Amino acid sequence: MLPSDHGQATLVGRVLLAEGPTPVLIRDDVVHDVSREAATVADLLERDDLDSVGGRALCDVGALNGDGQPKILAPVDLQCVKAAGVTFALSAIERVIEERARGDSNRANEIRGDLEAKVGSGIRSVVPGSDEAAALKAALIEANMWSQYLEVAIGPDAEVFTKGPVLSAVGWGAQIGVRSNSDWNNPEPEVVVVVDRHGNIRGATLGNDVNLRDIEGRSALLLGKAKDNNASTALGPFIRVFDDHFTMDDVRNATVDLVIEGRDNYRLEGTNKMSEISRDPTDLVRQTMSEHQYPDGFVLFLGTLFAPIQDRDAPGRGFTHKEGDIVRISTPKLGTLVNQVTTSKAAPPWEFGIRDLMLNLARRGLLAQPAHA
Repeated sequence: MLPSDHGQATLVGRVLLAEGPTPVLIRDDVVHDVSREAATVADLLERDDLDSVGGRALCDVGALNGDGQPKILAPVDLQCVKAAGVTFALSAIERVIEERARGDSNRANEIRGDLEAKVGSGIRSVVPGSDEAAALKAALIEANMWSQYLEVAIGPDAEVFTKGPVLSAVGWGAQIGVRSNSDWNNPEPEVVVVVDRHGNIRGATLGNDVNLRDIEGRSALLLGKAKDNNASTALGPFIRVFDDHFTMDDVRNATVDLVIEGRDNYRLEGTNKMSEISRDPTDLVRQTMSEHQYPDGFVLFLGTLFAPIQDRDAPGRGFTHKEGDIVRISTPKLGTLVNQVTTSKAAPPWEFGIRDLMLNLARRGLLAQPAHA
């Protein structure tokens, strides 16, 4: 699960101990409980002196999730979970296909070729919000080819939405949920940036922003129902904090690989190249901040160009998940996020909310003002 150069990485995470969820730092492959210095990950990421933060050693990182060992949780806690959509040309085209097919996967294949021929090259060649993009928009409207998805693909304003409530994300090794009434869906392998209360990007992790193509395809107003479900957000395994060995340029140049393996011996591989993103990650963060404040920080899914169209069952129906699928999302600088697909109805229910966390931290005596503050 670790980055290929983990010996040089500053890694922040959360684990579940008997006493409750606990922020950790990983140094030299050893997991350290730092809760006495920072009760939450949100607190920890406000600090500029992570090198000086100490704590008791818990175990080797390879022992996590083993019998009698701490369980890995999503590496964020109080941060809002936000997501940017339609940030790649390919994903823009696929969203328009969903819209025109009204969520019916049987129609997708016949629409795809015509739409790519008429729209694809134009979307790839313009900078969102530019004069050239405005001219392309006018031409597409004239040709009756315009879409609300193209508006956020090449217009001045990015699509940014709330992916899930605070504390609802699942971590490495957990089941990831797809709505039980969805029959056209896919994973979305993404880089996720982590932002502190001041709007500073502190680091990055991996994420799976599960996509229900049949539900959102019926209407963009169903985005909340398509995106925010039990166990539908996976993050991890750890946050890699920016330093001399890992910078924003590593995010911009990341190649994210995806492997899906099913119980039916189905295998699918895909790649998300961040270099093909249409909006710079710092611009997406700026647009997320907008006229808003995030006093506990936020994480932001940056979007994906991955939209699987490889047939799994009937010809022309493309890809959709089946229960039991193993999803692996990886990139060398951030490691590997692994989850198994189930339905949101069957996944373990989310029952530990903000009040539960505050009560837990109070019982553990972790809510006193930290000495560094």
